Amino acid sequence: MSKRVLLGLALAMLLNGAAVAAAPSVAATSASGRLAQAVKAYEASGAGEDDGEGGADEASRFRFPPVGPQADAARKVQLTAARQALDGVDLAALSADQRLTHAILKWSLDERLEGLSFDEARMPFSTDGGFDVILLYRANGMHLKSEAEAKAWIGLLAQTGDWYAANIANARRGVADGFVQAAPTAQAVLDRARRTAATPVGDEPLLAPLRDLPVAIPAERRAALLAEGTKVLADKVAPARASFVTFLETEYLPHAARSLAASDLPDGRRYYAFLVRRHTTTTMTPDQIHALGLSEVARIRGRMEVVMKQAGFQGDLPAFIAFLRKDPRFYATSRQQLLEKASEIAKRADDQLPAHFGTLPRLTYGVRPVPASIEQGYTTGRYFGGDPKTGRAGGLMINTSALDQRPLYELPALVLHEGAPGHHIQTSLAQEQVGVPDFRKSVYFNAYGEGWGLYSEWLGEEMGIYRDPYELFGRLSYEMWRACRLEADTGLHAKHWTMDQARACFTDNTALSPTNIEVELARYVSWPGQALAYKVGELKLLELRHRAETALGDRFDERAFHDAVLLNGSLPLAVLEAKIDTWIAARKKG
Repeated sequence: MSKRVLLGLALAMLLNGAAVAAAPSVAATSASGRLAQAVKAYEASGAGEDDGEGGADEASRFRFPPVGPQADAARKVQLTAARQALDGVDLAALSADQRLTHAILKWSLDERLEGLSFDEARMPFSTDGGFDVILLYRANGMHLKSEAEAKAWIGLLAQTGDWYAANIANARRGVADGFVQAAPTAQAVLDRARRTAATPVGDEPLLAPLRDLPVAIPAERRAALLAEGTKVLADKVAPARASFVTFLETEYLPHAARSLAASDLPDGRRYYAFLVRRHTTTTMTPDQIHALGLSEVARIRGRMEVVMKQAGFQGDLPAFIAFLRKDPRFYATSRQQLLEKASEIAKRADDQLPAHFGTLPRLTYGVRPVPASIEQGYTTGRYFGGDPKTGRAGGLMINTSALDQRPLYELPALVLHEGAPGHHIQTSLAQEQVGVPDFRKSVYFNAYGEGWGLYSEWLGEEMGIYRDPYELFGRLSYEMWRACRLEADTGLHAKHWTMDQARACFTDNTALSPTNIEVELARYVSWPGQALAYKVGELKLLELRHRAETALGDRFDERAFHDAVLLNGSLPLAVLEAKIDTWIAARKKG
């Protein structure tokens, strides 16, 4: 019997119970208590706020998480205590849902502790994000409901100087140790920092929540709060932004890495192998993932050839791709038109959701533009999670810059991935779980979440979202994009590829625009391993669906399958597989 089968059997027994006590016992109480102790220590570590975007509780919107060596040392103490508490838990004495909590927590603790061992705080920014854009993320879609909340937001803005200083100090340690981003990444972040620092006050996203205060607050108080926020912006935020620009110009960029490969960082080979495990939640090696990419590229290209012929095109695939990139009918002529097209696709998708999902979230989402101050160099679209407690809807973020680089035939796949049934459904259902520890509502495993997003693009075919061969080709181009990522990420970071080598798969096999390709390549250089999650996760979901369809035959229910995948929140892939195997067995019985 293979190790994979043994692991699956072990996880199924662990999560669903080979032996469960018939009644509460001393052992059960002790096991539940140790699990509760571990959960408490994990949540006390601020695990849900590590990215600084705000955790599940309302108060986290108005504070920055602590950063720096002392903060990380304190986190390590709490996470180690949580991990030690888990070791003594009698799994057979736990309920099925408690065993699931145990499995999720164990994987997350091990990943976080290993991440801390590399002192990753020394690299606090990438081309795709970082400490310098967190406030912009929070401001987007934020609705302050009272004067007290407005004061809290202004108070957070006033802390910007300390937040920047702490993160710059972390990056300065990276410079001293040689644990730094590559030079192209450093330059891109410097360009972003300069644009942000030059944002006119009238266009400042950080003041948007103060410009949109409830009318229940008297007009003179609204004006005073906006004036106070504007002064804090000038006195605290602007100097912090300027200090970051200076640091990047004078200290960081001159010492940025000349190699693109994460494996060339100090202890880099071990670090990249860890990143691969982190983002895929598997034990796959870079070589195995690279080989998977080659296989998927060949398979998807075959289907692209078929769809090209369905479109009536007479030339070869490179000629068809060139045609798609240049024909003006495939491009919006205004930012508003692009947003409206995305909104129309989103509502068509909403119309089909009940036929494919047994459970849908209560929270809605909106379609919004990526903030202008960060749109250059930003990915083509992204989902920002909402919060039903604070009245914030989810946000499907569409990059409306460079319209000649945003083809409409790709838009359906993008909307399905980032909106519904993709990240919005998955994230919101996780938030709406009841009777589970808070961390399970916000924990996020990339292979699960991004795998679900890519699976949602595939599901769009069943939902009837792709209305012609061009849009279907756009979906395949997006799938090819994720397959090429397997080659490019491992090529850049484990095989010392040049950018030209990494670029070739995308230019030769996808209809992605040149701008999108360059933005994505920059992202893979600065965020090693993350790009691997999509294809690895999607392939596992498709494998599990096929397994269920084969085992259940006419008894297979797509809506129930999707519930089984989504209603427990984000899971490592091995844990998800064990859950689905148990679900299949239960459905077969009756």
